[in-house]
Amino acid sequence: MRDLVLLVILGWIFIQAFMRPWIGILGWTWLSIMNPHQLSWALKTMPFAAAIGGATLIGLFISKDRRDYSLNRENVTLMIFMLWMCITLPFSMIWDESFDLWKRVMKIDLMILVTMVLLHSKRHMMLLTWVLVFSIGFFGVKGGAFTLLTGGSYKVWGPENTYIDGNNEVALAIVIVIPLMRFLQMQMKARWAKAVMTICMVLMALAALGSHSRGALLAIGAMALVLWWRGKNKFVGAIVMVVVAVALLSLMPAEWWERMNTIKSYQQDESALGRINAWGMAWNLAKSNFFGGGFYIWTGVIFAIYGPDPTDVHAAHSIYFMVLGEQGFVGLFLFLLLFTMVWFSAGALRTQARGKPETQWLSDLGGMLQVSLAGYAVGGAFLSLSYWDLPYNLLVLAVVGRRWLARKEWLREKDEPIIYWPEFLKKRFEKKKHVPLP
Repeated sequence: MRDLVLLVILGWIFIQAFMRPWIGILGWTWLSIMNPHQLSWALKTMPFAAAIGGATLIGLFISKDRRDYSLNRENVTLMIFMLWMCITLPFSMIWDESFDLWKRVMKIDLMILVTMVLLHSKRHMMLLTWVLVFSIGFFGVKGGAFTLLTGGSYKVWGPENTYIDGNNEVALAIVIVIPLMRFLQMQMKARWAKAVMTICMVLMALAALGSHSRGALLAIGAMALVLWWRGKNKFVGAIVMVVVAVALLSLMPAEWWERMNTIKSYQQDESALGRINAWGMAWNLAKSNFFGGGFYIWTGVIFAIYGPDPTDVHAAHSIYFMVLGEQGFVGLFLFLLLFTMVWFSAGALRTQARGKPETQWLSDLGGMLQVSLAGYAVGGAFLSLSYWDLPYNLLVLAVVGRRWLARKEWLREKDEPIIYWPEFLKKRFEKKKHVPLP
């Protein structure tokens, strides 16, 4: 039954993608972030993302939907970053595996660019936010309930065969999405809806803690600091945060506290020392190779050449050192530049849209995007999620939001007339079509 329902939903998205490609891009995002077919019995290996992505690209050119090909600093920088990854590809140290990962990253970045072309309205931005929240919230709320029922004695893991199947990776994804849930809550009117969202956010935070990820704990701390700093009443905000933190941390078992305490004594922790060794390897490789080593360098062969400890082989465990080792110093510069731009674009939304009833929602979005970015910047320092879609969807929301505000789209969506029709023509059209003209 589960497979049949999923097949019907994906089939509908596939058909709609030809006529309304913005629906296709939302469906592709859902598949890419959540991987719902991995929860099925017989559909796990079906190429749904490729099918919907292809239908969306066809719809991009044949449909009459509005499209926006305007350039801005974010999409130009992303395209330059993609070009740089194409330039570094021939210099990859392990070609076959690097080429496979390069194709995956190019697909992701291409669809991010397509998303910025197709989405343009408030409705689109709200739906994209809901897709991101549902995709990760499904696992986060379930993981929070699991942590609550088991007293945190077992780790929360992500969905298998995805970018976030590890405990650390799913924790960072959860951390990034919590501020987006807060944004949606700020737009809600019904008390019951706000209460449900509050419960979901608490469970999400509990799931992040239940992952036993030290990076997630630091990311939550960074986000809490940004939220507190942005709050109007800092004293009340501090008290609320302390109460919530104490309540959540009191649920965690002794082994969780022992693991978190290794943050202070990282010199004696093998996992932490392994990460530092991987960072050292990435630094040495980038110094010796202007174009980096390619997408697949975290192997014993490469560590034997560039690793401070050649025998201690680890994954990058850092978005920064991952890009540095794979794409060199130029690639790291472009990566940092891109997300710095997103940070300031979100900040511009927060300040420029503030105070007007029609645009206050966009100010709320900008503020929460910055909170999510703070979590990604801190938590990502210890995790290998440099190319995953979710952070780049924050970029999409910031770009589309600034474009929407700059063009005063809120005037259109406020049902104010854009074309002033002659009165006799307006009445005749509305009588015939039963559709009011603007």
